[in-house]
Amino acid sequence: MAGVDILSTAFSGANTAYLADLYARWAADPGSVDPSFASLFAAMDEEGAAILHDAEGASWAPRPSAIDGGDGVAAPARGAPVSAESLNAAADDSLRATQLIRAYRVRGHLEARLDPLGLQVPKPHTDLDPATYGFGPQDLDRPIYLGKIVANLIGKQSATINEVLDALRAVYCGPIGTEYMHVQDPEQRNWLQQRLEGDNWRVGASPQEKKLILHHLTEAEGFEAFCQKRYVGTKRFGLEGEDVTIPALHALIDQVAKDGVRTVAIGMPHRGRLNTLVNIVRKPYTAIFSEFAGASFKPDDVQGSGDVKYHLGTSTDVDIDGNPVHISLQPNPSHLEAVDPVVIGKVRAAQDDDDPHVRSRHMAVLMHGDAAFAGQGLVYETMAMSQLIGYRTGGTIHIVVNNQIGFTTVSAHAFSGLYCTDVAKAVQAPILHVNGDEPEAVIYCARLAADFRQKFATDIVLDIVGYRRHGHNESDEPSFTQPTMYKAIAARPTVRTLYADRLVREGVVTEAEATGQWDAFQNRLEEAYQAAQTYKPNKADWLEGAWTGLKPPPVGKVDAEPATGISVETLRKIGAAISTAPADFNINPKIARQLKAKATMFQSGEGIDWATGEALGFGSLLLEKHRVRLSGEDCQRGTFSQRHAVLIDQVNQNTYAPLNNIDPAQGVFEVYNSLLSEFGVLGFEYGYSLADPNALVLWEGQFGDFANGAQVIIDQFIASGETKWLRMSGLVLLLPHGYEGQGPEHSSARLERYLQLCAENNMRVCNITTPANYFHALRRQLKLDYRKPLVIMTPKSLLRHRLAVSNLEEFASGTTFRPVIGEIDPIASGDKVERVVICSGKVYYDLLAERRERALDKVAILRLEQFYPFPEKLLAEQLALYPKAQVIWCQEEPENMGGWTFVDRLIEGVMGKAGRKSGRPTYVGRVAAASPATGLARVHASEQAALVASALGVA
Repeated sequence: MAGVDILSTAFSGANTAYLADLYARWAADPGSVDPSFASLFAAMDEEGAAILHDAEGASWAPRPSAIDGGDGVAAPARGAPVSAESLNAAADDSLRATQLIRAYRVRGHLEARLDPLGLQVPKPHTDLDPATYGFGPQDLDRPIYLGKIVANLIGKQSATINEVLDALRAVYCGPIGTEYMHVQDPEQRNWLQQRLEGDNWRVGASPQEKKLILHHLTEAEGFEAFCQKRYVGTKRFGLEGEDVTIPALHALIDQVAKDGVRTVAIGMPHRGRLNTLVNIVRKPYTAIFSEFAGASFKPDDVQGSGDVKYHLGTSTDVDIDGNPVHISLQPNPSHLEAVDPVVIGKVRAAQDDDDPHVRSRHMAVLMHGDAAFAGQGLVYETMAMSQLIGYRTGGTIHIVVNNQIGFTTVSAHAFSGLYCTDVAKAVQAPILHVNGDEPEAVIYCARLAADFRQKFATDIVLDIVGYRRHGHNESDEPSFTQPTMYKAIAARPTVRTLYADRLVREGVVTEAEATGQWDAFQNRLEEAYQAAQTYKPNKADWLEGAWTGLKPPPVGKVDAEPATGISVETLRKIGAAISTAPADFNINPKIARQLKAKATMFQSGEGIDWATGEALGFGSLLLEKHRVRLSGEDCQRGTFSQRHAVLIDQVNQNTYAPLNNIDPAQGVFEVYNSLLSEFGVLGFEYGYSLADPNALVLWEGQFGDFANGAQVIIDQFIASGETKWLRMSGLVLLLPHGYEGQGPEHSSARLERYLQLCAENNMRVCNITTPANYFHALRRQLKLDYRKPLVIMTPKSLLRHRLAVSNLEEFASGTTFRPVIGEIDPIASGDKVERVVICSGKVYYDLLAERRERALDKVAILRLEQFYPFPEKLLAEQLALYPKAQVIWCQEEPENMGGWTFVDRLIEGVMGKAGRKSGRPTYVGRVAAASPATGLARVHASEQAALVASALGVA
């Protein structure tokens, strides 16, 4: 009440002239006066100003507009004296009432009726009690002037406390509880306030709208009831208790379609997925029922393992009042929330392909369980990207299907905050909590969320509070752990029953009409069920839309490499662009020297390093009008200061991307420093690659082992998404890898983990040693007529190694990617070679340097540049050149890591094909260890020297 004390002191007869002057200053600049006075002046509005100005002349009367408006405020005749005490009391009333109103806007949700089961009874909150602000029972029916602060709420500028309370409680303490006062943007906050207090949705929907809601509830609940009858005990993770989610989705999509949204991408967990598939994304009921019977979700002539029905997705095109909208539901694994960034990435790609300057036309809807929303950190990672320049998508609508339970865990054990949605406040997202048994309130909130997203291009959360009628799944017994809740659920009629009864009472429909609607829908489902017995799926949809023209990946081994070389003229054109900066650009002197060195490379055609080879790969694809998108932590400069894809003016911080300045007709190059996230950002880029197969999409780890934090995306999406869901991806993972004595967390990209995931030609895993081969690997991604993920163990020390360079001819026309690189030094004739050392990556240069130092001419060194698909034929051809040599596998990593356990038997098989009757390769490397590498430089150096000498046979 500090503000009241200030005003009580100030409102004396001697100060009225001062207050009038203070008001004039406030009107010119609200920030120029004490906040207490600013609050008062804003509340009193223009008529409050009249009070102050007239008080200077010791007389006061309301303006005619106030009288004509019928505010009911008794006022003395003009010219009658008004005491300072009366003026002070009126101002004090206004200020205290204003504080009460603000309290309801901030905390009214604490007393809202959100739980349809009635188990969570709101407790009275002191801040919402008029007595807290000095209003006793005798004050509740006394008119108080509030200006325009309540005009939108109650339709007039003066009101009693009881009138104000009735209006406030209807808005903030009914079936809707809102949290928006934490939003720092005044325009967003005021817009929400005006809508919530002015829309007056409680008047009710039109009869036609009510019938539509009932229709959608019938479809939602009817589907679940039919499945429960036909497939007793079968897992389907039904929506019962949250059936109103389906009408909410209909309302939301209808609303945004009217505002020009062309695509809606939905991501959701398993609960309610089948209902959403059939009633929102319009998958045929017959197809769903055939899956219940165990039928394949794919045609017989399409490869893939398939997945359980409540992980699958689909898409459809619908017409909503003449507005075409494409709706898709992304398939996902059981890993909760893992699909969130994938959906956002897909939406970003659709926006970039359409018009990156207008992001409102493509939208994501993410659905969440309450426990997962609070418990999974990926929710925050996804929201944290929402306003970042490289990842924003014009706002996401989050729908929390709030069952008030997570598996068997109640809210008190599931999250520490007041609500499961509290994390959304970190990104200033408004939150609309709504009782799931109040369909019209839910529909209102869905439309409000849609309008907010379209207007402000930011996230908003719709928290639909309901329950879960069955257990975690339909075979679960929930009363083991929640007996009280499930007694209440058993006694609770369904939302469709409650709403139908209400419409019958209102005369909107008859009881016979409501029953007939239900019966007709059940009959329709029965017909679909019978048809499912002979249902055959249509062709797979994975090569439509943006994927048109691509082909299913080949089954089995592929030995031929596509042509990826380009003309020397084109190489030099790219070289000219990446080695210059604008004349008026204040470039860093060190980078200026680097650009000069690049120019020298292209003049001589020699010494092209890793970063330059990468830039040539990117630039060549850009000239072919492909988009190239790279993101990751600090990847603009590169973790090792090798890339400098974006130059920074040293005077004004302006930026310049050389790769965007090769040719006016080129494609777009995007490189973004990401937030400090792996899980969220890698998921985003994977999603982007799903939507745009003609873009080269790359994610770079700051160090290779940082990908550990994104293991779910790697395991469940990148490695297996094609075989589970028939969804190809050409995503490239750049993972810095190599043992340079930097300790256990900065040495290994965990090559072995990727190799363990390799099967069915699902992806490519490479450990490349030359810039030219890296160039070809990048170009190969878009030169094949299908897409596969590519995982590259990228170098660290080799970025500047004097031997890890390529000549311009190695990039030129006629060259391709080399899965195996044979001997480059002159050595003894093949049958005199005693050892063949097969290795991969950086250790090759250590072996090469030591062999040259010791002048060993009876040891051949072969480089395995691609681990998977394993190049058996090419390796066999190389081994056949040395028929009498012992075969060694040399790696830097410990024996239980790296490539050894993957290549051991594969090399053994190749040795047989190379003319050797028997034998296995011999392992040389570090001993098995729990930690990837030592953290002691001296120990590292000793280990490295020992393994190199042992591999060469000179230990």
